[in-house]
Amino acid sequence: MIWIDLEHKRPTDTDIPNWVPWTQTQWDAWLAKSSQLVAELSALEAAGKRDERNALIDANSAHWGALKEWLLALSAGKCWFSEVRELYSHYDVEHFRPKKEAKTLDASLRDGYWWLAFDYTNFRVCGNVGNRKKGGWFPLKDGSLCSTYAAPCEESETRYLLDPIDDDDVALIAFDEEGKVIPVPGSSLWEQERVIETVKRLKLNEHAPLAEARRKVWQQVDRLINDFAMAKARIGAGNNPAAKAKLTEVRARIREMTNPTAELSAVARWCLLMRNDPQLFRLVG
Repeated sequence: MIWIDLEHKRPTDTDIPNWVPWTQTQWDAWLAKSSQLVAELSALEAAGKRDERNALIDANSAHWGALKEWLLALSAGKCWFSEVRELYSHYDVEHFRPKKEAKTLDASLRDGYWWLAFDYTNFRVCGNVGNRKKGGWFPLKDGSLCSTYAAPCEESETRYLLDPIDDDDVALIAFDEEGKVIPVPGSSLWEQERVIETVKRLKLNEHAPLAEARRKVWQQVDRLINDFAMAKARIGAGNNPAAKAKLTEVRARIREMTNPTAELSAVARWCLLMRNDPQLFRLVG
């Protein structure tokens, strides 16, 4: 899972690689249309026309689709949940809080967050392997506040689903040498439950090619760490230009694999962290 600072990003930003910034006029027009659509949804909701409300959401999917390339640019083309590009299938603009109906842990349904259907801060990029499995899944912990249009309180909900735009949520994710997502060591029982449910609902371990790709990244980094240690030892024994060249090569490769733009860079970083070696920590890009 990748942390995306969506709160402070806009399509008008000029410092996003591989993105042609929108003009302020384009962005203002997009926001104005969003506001207009939410007003129309509100009127339909007030009139008790829920089916028409949901049909209006579906009819305007191109509106959130217009932000897809920008959202992808924020993650260097990677799915925000799986951290891969093509391996997790094609990309969807996923609504973090489901727009039409929300499914609880026991599969019962409640109304969705329709007023967030065109709110870009509710958009995430997700490969459709996970997005199809997730669907409208968005359970809250027993006793949690539940946001509504009349009394919005999304920030106060105690949700299961981990969010890529919440850096505290991303920090709950760790990996093992078999390529599986696991809760970070030392996390609370509730935090572990959140990780387990998120992994299950997004097929982050169940999708075998993804787990296998993580395992291979771990093995590659593990070999690089061993090469790093051997080269350091040879240099420590005396002047050794070949060992010095090898050390430079290994450093460059590790920094490449741990760079946030690289696929599965979080796995590579976690492999380094598991060695608990300050010299290796300095290699993280």
